Amino acid sequence: MIISLNKLTFLNSSSFIYSSMLLVFSILSFFASLKFYLQDLVIFIEWEIYFVASINIVYTILLDWMSLSFISVVMFISSMVLLYSFSYLYGDLTFNRFIILVYLFVLSMIFMVMSPNMVSILLGWDGLGLVSYALVIYYQNIKSASAGMITVLSNRIGDVAILVSISWMFNFGSWDFFYLQEVFSSKDLFLVSSLVILAAMTKSAQIPFSAWLPAAMAAPTPVSSLVHSSTLVTAGVYLLIRFNEVLGVNFFLLLVATLTLLMSGWGANFEFDLKKIIALSTLSQLGMMMLVLSIGLYELAYFHLISHALFKSLLFLCAGFFIHSNLDCQDIRFMGKIYLSFPVTNLYFVGSSLSLCGFPFLAGFYSKDLILESFFFSSLNFFIYFMLLMGTMFTITYSLRLFYYIYIKSFKNVKTNFSETSSLLSLVMLLPMSFLFVFSVIIGSWFTWNFTPPFFIYLPMFVKLTVLVGMLLITGFVLSTKGLYKLSYYWLKFKFTSVFKWFVGQMWFLAFVTPLMPVKILTQGGSAAKFMDNGWLEIFGGQGGMKYIMMLAGVVDKWSFLNFKSFIFMLFLVMIFISVV
Repeated sequence: MIISLNKLTFLNSSSFIYSSMLLVFSILSFFASLKFYLQDLVIFIEWEIYFVASINIVYTILLDWMSLSFISVVMFISSMVLLYSFSYLYGDLTFNRFIILVYLFVLSMIFMVMSPNMVSILLGWDGLGLVSYALVIYYQNIKSASAGMITVLSNRIGDVAILVSISWMFNFGSWDFFYLQEVFSSKDLFLVSSLVILAAMTKSAQIPFSAWLPAAMAAPTPVSSLVHSSTLVTAGVYLLIRFNEVLGVNFFLLLVATLTLLMSGWGANFEFDLKKIIALSTLSQLGMMMLVLSIGLYELAYFHLISHALFKSLLFLCAGFFIHSNLDCQDIRFMGKIYLSFPVTNLYFVGSSLSLCGFPFLAGFYSKDLILESFFFSSLNFFIYFMLLMGTMFTITYSLRLFYYIYIKSFKNVKTNFSETSSLLSLVMLLPMSFLFVFSVIIGSWFTWNFTPPFFIYLPMFVKLTVLVGMLLITGFVLSTKGLYKLSYYWLKFKFTSVFKWFVGQMWFLAFVTPLMPVKILTQGGSAAKFMDNGWLEIFGGQGGMKYIMMLAGVVDKWSFLNFKSFIFMLFLVMIFISVV
């Protein structure tokens, strides 16, 4: 369907205005971050909101190169997502509501990023959770409602942890954690740091809070590109980056991140939903960022955070283009040889996937290479070394499996309904993907040249050969089994093949356990209300208890009313008692 330019610009033209505004602010924040980095500037701005007697409510803003550069990336991706959404959600009657929610989301992210105060961080933190719930249930169906409920309940655990940490920080006389971690030791702030780690685990979907991230793919694809690449899921990582002085070397976080990396990469090899595969790859990269944070290398975690945000948002937008053009089909088994219709989009998809795998001279290569070299150079045991290597190898396996199903296999049932140049709407979708592709290619090398200090890491030949041989073996294995398509043939001799596939494909049963916990709690609450509030408490508590008390009081009142008959009866009882004694 070809749409005229006048009609296209007339309908929902506000998205272009809002996208341009975000792009301008992104450019300004970028140049400001460069100036702050080159001049080594850190600025605190205190806004006194309320002051009376000894009560002083102050809102604090932290401006440094890290916060400004992260805000620049968030605004740039948001502007591209809004421009992309104009075509993807064309004809949606509630598109203005979508724009408002995206702006509220960006505003909440800015509140969280620019604040060194736990109270104002809670403002942005809660805003992220509530607006993400509204975005996940955007389509308003049963699947979206259940996914939104899992998302908001998981995030509420982190909100409670932030609230308890705010209460505990009364002991230190301030809610500005930026000052506290410089004054107090990590032992003094142990409880606060533990609560912050718990909050970051819920927001970044670490084990055992991982089930909500694939479920949140019920949201529109532009929402997934924004929320689950650079904003919501990275909020926990960014908070731990700010708490790096207190965090130090944390072995608990190391173990959790390693298991998350292994579980998500393993499960992506058994998934057939295109958006869920990308969501599980996001989860594996979040596990890698947490791994780096657990050993104190917060600069590398931030580097990988920026590069991952750009190429993962591009990956989601390309996936949305495939889904949108294939009659909203998300099953990769029905997407064969899709490159014949979308050559440019497929170039972007392959480029972002190779960047995810760490292909040389793309954005993901620079950050992942530094992370792996730093890990191999540190004093880690063989278990962590093996788990990290396997988690990195799984990135290659599910990417190659995705290439096989999308590009090599033939069509099944679904046919594409338009090409990249069939309408102006598809061209509008290509424009933000082109911008993201350019930046996802150059951001790694640019960041390395400007922000990473030059250093040399010499690794033993055994370590280098381990990575190289592992990559070659994994690639050959996936290609020989045709993307795990015939892998069940090699597993027929095992007795528990179906159980094993089910266990791995369902994220180690976290997809069942996580929703069951709040359901069981709510069920127990219903039983308590049935048997206690509407049951025994109706008899012995409230009005029922008052009834029995009044009956007993009536009996006592009968004895307190003195007449001649009761006097004779009491005298008779006393005489009997004396006679017996």
